[in-house]
Amino acid sequence: MPFDLITIPCLSDNYAFLLRDHASGAVALIDVPEAAPIKAELAKQGWTLTQVWLTHHHPDHVQGLDEVLAEYPAEVVGAKADAGRLPDLDIAVSEGDTVTLGALKAEIFDVSGHTINHIAFYVPDAEVCFTADSLMALGCGRLFEGTPAQMWDSMQKLMALPAETVICSGHEYTASNAKFALTIDPDNPALISRSKAISAAREKGQPTVPSTLSTELDTNPFLRPGDTGIRSNLGMQTATDADVFAEIRKRKDNF
Repeated sequence: MPFDLITIPCLSDNYAFLLRDHASGAVALIDVPEAAPIKAELAKQGWTLTQVWLTHHHPDHVQGLDEVLAEYPAEVVGAKADAGRLPDLDIAVSEGDTVTLGALKAEIFDVSGHTINHIAFYVPDAEVCFTADSLMALGCGRLFEGTPAQMWDSMQKLMALPAETVICSGHEYTASNAKFALTIDPDNPALISRSKAISAAREKGQPTVPSTLSTELDTNPFLRPGDTGIRSNLGMQTATDADVFAEIRKRKDNF
């Protein structure tokens, strides 16, 4: 199904995304860290906005919304359970709901952990998932509100998506995430190769987001708590996956 996907760098290390359905011309903006670069991209493409999809309430994901809506009126979609902390919503959604964008449909996942009621938008026909600060390139979001068990549950939901799914996460943290990942998974050839590619891309000012789920499954330690090498390096050979995940998150917090 024909569509366009555009990644927009915002602020110092945030990303917003535009998803356009060719059949209808409908356009969704995913998160609004900063208005100026988003409005510039819409003007460049000659697009109008149909919807804005908000993943969570943190200011660096919503603070540009009013300025964007002033020029590009659109329906605002966000988590029903977090409506009290989000900007005013036109469409309030919960896990299991779908959002229609022209011929495309997005499935809603509750991916609590970074915040409670953080959601992800999965668009099967575009093979893309907007995960913001839940699953990230070579990482996962810091647990400001949720527990490690909640975040591990969220990771498992996303891990079950098709391997070719494009993962659109919310920040350019990949280089630092790679340095940490190598401390607990140093003998992973896929991770070593990816780390080198990340360094080369960043030296050229190129983004490392989006990635693919298959790449994350091969290299992201937060999706690999069952890996025997990681378990050995952590001294947790007989622990549960949830406990290994919690230890990885603790170590990343202190890295």
